[in-house]
Amino acid sequence: MGGFTYSQGLEWAVEASWVHDRESLEQWLQGLLRHSITTLELPILLRLIAAFDRGCEQAVIRWCHCLVASRETLELRKEERQRGAALAKLLPSLGVVVPDELASAIASTQLAGIALAVHTWAIPAQQACGGYAWSWLENNVMAGVKLIPLGQTQGQQILLSIAGDIPIAVEAAGQLDDHAIGSSTPALAIASSGHETQYTRLFRS
Repeated sequence: MGGFTYSQGLEWAVEASWVHDRESLEQWLQGLLRHSITTLELPILLRLIAAFDRGCEQAVIRWCHCLVASRETLELRKEERQRGAALAKLLPSLGVVVPDELASAIASTQLAGIALAVHTWAIPAQQACGGYAWSWLENNVMAGVKLIPLGQTQGQQILLSIAGDIPIAVEAAGQLDDHAIGSSTPALAIASSGHETQYTRLFRS
């Protein structure tokens, strides 16, 4: 899905010296895990999986709209749609049928395509959430290693440190009510907005 090509504002945060070493990168990622991945993406992924399991098309569309609307910058919305469209094209080659009536919704957000694959392959929802969170973490740590830069050993240390919080995040996400879903990451929004017009960049918008 090309997640490794995006920094989700981290490139600008490094440019602004908000993130400049192992400790500050770890704090940045812990904040995103607690206040976005746990409270927005994982609970929506769980609801999308459940919607596909029930065959509820309206719920799939609703939660796709909710996720896109929760992306606070043009860059983050473009990333969501670009990764969603890429995954929607990939799924049929993996034996996952994309229903015509949901093709637009599935192409609008990567979480919908992931949820459809989870449903098709009968992957336990909790395991799917853990895998998604790990993928997010690994992509962002590798981005930080390149940008700050850090050594590979420091990157692995961050992965090991934060990975221990993923099961806690998955459990917390499963306990959230619908009205509590959302993110509170103003620093990410500022960094992503800055990245949209950053003069030199390694990562795409």
